[in-house]
Amino acid sequence: MRKNPLKSSRSSVNVIKSNKYDDEEALSTMARSVSMQTAGSKQRLIAEEILRHGNARAAGEVFNFRELASATESFNPELLIGEGGFGRVYKGHLKNTNQTVAVKQLDKNGVQGNREFLAEVLTLSLIHHPNLVNLIGYCADGHQRILVYEYMCNGSLEGHLLDLPSNKKPLDWYTRMKIANGAARGLEYLHDTANPPIIYRDLKPSNILLDAEFNPKLSDFGLAKLGPTGEQDHVSTRVMGTYGYCAPEYAHTGKLSKKSDIYSFGVVFLEIISGRRAIDNTKPTEEQNLVAWAKPLFKDKTKLTSMVDPSLEGRYPVKGLYQAVAVTAMCLQDEASTRPLIADVVTALEYLADENANDENIDDEINIAVDT
Repeated sequence: MRKNPLKSSRSSVNVIKSNKYDDEEALSTMARSVSMQTAGSKQRLIAEEILRHGNARAAGEVFNFRELASATESFNPELLIGEGGFGRVYKGHLKNTNQTVAVKQLDKNGVQGNREFLAEVLTLSLIHHPNLVNLIGYCADGHQRILVYEYMCNGSLEGHLLDLPSNKKPLDWYTRMKIANGAARGLEYLHDTANPPIIYRDLKPSNILLDAEFNPKLSDFGLAKLGPTGEQDHVSTRVMGTYGYCAPEYAHTGKLSKKSDIYSFGVVFLEIISGRRAIDNTKPTEEQNLVAWAKPLFKDKTKLTSMVDPSLEGRYPVKGLYQAVAVTAMCLQDEASTRPLIADVVTALEYLADENANDENIDDEINIAVDT
């Protein structure tokens, strides 16, 4: 019998660093240009904070507005593939490289959009990982703030998991575990390999994008925050993110840490298991908050199967479910210090995503009770 994967450790991959003068100079010029145009002291502080670390790489190609208007047929509404609080995302085609891309046009009238733009470009200049979306380039012409990403043909996890139309095939159990594992790997890179560490701060199904093989990539780094260094275990900041996913200590005090991301991951993993939204006002009152509904069920193993997405029609390994719920419960601990490290979550999910693992050998002797 294998030992409990949550008790094993995982080493981080080597960080990819670039100290080339031209990379730093390109980023510095872009940051100063955008900061001056937006006249925002907070944007300048973000730029200076990131550029101080000196391990950034060039953040992709610089596009002009005309190129991106051409790529999206003048931002044709028929090419709209997503819409969020800060702007709209269009499917585009770059003629010079014959490449299909996702073009995110931020709200040019919003200060928050300017801040998100700079934070995202500079954050993505520091990081590179298979489970993080790749930024191809950006446009900062006049008041235009546009980001260009690799195109993910299967859209977001939200589109394959929540409120699924009757003609769409639901994700099977192992694809769900594979997606959870990949999302956790992306977080592991941000927390344990990026230098300085990065707190994602906005983990939710709509920000987990899927390629042709349903490999996940975290996207939308506009709310990402450089993590604490030295003796500090948190940073204090204005509470931002999406209701239903914020860790209780962050929502109440503004103290943000890596463990805040772990809580958000627990909410998303619970959505993956249950097929329910974190907040769903169409449900009966006692079921509208997913975490509040699920926590009492964690304590009774006989009730765990009632949490599973009905669209799976019972096609899942029962002991694998027990282990998955155990991971979720530990991530959703009220006390941040008692939540697991992301490396241990990844180790557990690698095991759960393995279709060849013998369900009989999964260690189900786990205390899955949580504080309520």
